[in-house]
Amino acid sequence: MVDNIDWSIIITTYAIILIGLLCLYSSTQVSSGMIFIKQVVWILIGSTVMMVMFFLDYRFLMRSAWPFYVFVIISLIVVLFVGREISGAKRWVSIGPLGIQPSELAKIIAIIWIGYWGEHKEYVQGYGIRELLFPVFVMAMPFVLILAEPDLGTASIVAFISCIMFVFLGIRRSTIFTLSGIFVAGLPFIWFSLRDYQRLRILSFLDPSRDPLGSGYHAMQSKIAVGSGGLIGKGFLHGTQTQLRFLPEHHTDFIFSVVAEEWGFIGSMLLIFLYIVLIARIISVGVRAKDKFGALLCFGIAGYFTIHVFINIAMAIGMFPVVGVPLPFISYGGSFMLMNMICIGIVLSISWRRFIF
Repeated sequence: MVDNIDWSIIITTYAIILIGLLCLYSSTQVSSGMIFIKQVVWILIGSTVMMVMFFLDYRFLMRSAWPFYVFVIISLIVVLFVGREISGAKRWVSIGPLGIQPSELAKIIAIIWIGYWGEHKEYVQGYGIRELLFPVFVMAMPFVLILAEPDLGTASIVAFISCIMFVFLGIRRSTIFTLSGIFVAGLPFIWFSLRDYQRLRILSFLDPSRDPLGSGYHAMQSKIAVGSGGLIGKGFLHGTQTQLRFLPEHHTDFIFSVVAEEWGFIGSMLLIFLYIVLIARIISVGVRAKDKFGALLCFGIAGYFTIHVFINIAMAIGMFPVVGVPLPFISYGGSFMLMNMICIGIVLSISWRRFIF
């Protein structure tokens, strides 16, 4: 049994988690040490759940796709009415001292449900718009509910994950062109449907200097932190942008800026390399999976991590608008850490079970 466990995935995951704990300790030791302790607790909880998912037959997820989907939809509706409001958004439900973010569950459910749908569809030479109407409608429901919180970043992640999995399932080239044209044509409507602060973020992304003390402040301070790290960084606990608290959200959305400031270009590239190794191993497990459902789960999870890493780092260096996307295993967040560990547990289960059936 031990020989069949993919240790490279486990080792890489906990190497990233260790880097995350060092950065989280550095970014919170001046303001709130409780954040670090809470993160450790969530890592322990997540590790336990990861082991449960590893021993659980992943095909159970296929049989439970609809019940899980309904549960997430109900949770997203509940959070709109009784959720804890922070910074004008209702995204969390309090369970004792812990806060759970149902929208994080929606990302995993998107992977599971589309995997279930793809497993039960007969092979065709590319899906057309007619075949995609039903799954797109199913995925649109959590997307709209998350957007209503409002949480543009998480809603976008759900949409990106869905698109990636549909591509893996196979979409006709004509369908891709048609959908792309519809998206481009709908951009003006999307723009005017955004809230004022969301439009400001996009405008500040295009020109951060237009409001350097307001909507452009996060992006400018992040780029200062990243650039000041140089080749080898300023050293652990010596990042001035972080320690003097010039950098906002330095323990969540902009924690990569902490990595770059304190560990420099070399440390940043090491972290990116670890992510590449992890994602490549997940794809490898998917390629060797014994069934279509297992392969789709792995490809969806690889897309999940890729999107988060790309958008978060792009935000930190000013190449993407600030949309509140955390960095896997690094950013502070209990629900997010839990979902990350569940994903790793699912991949380990798929990898292990290819030897026993």
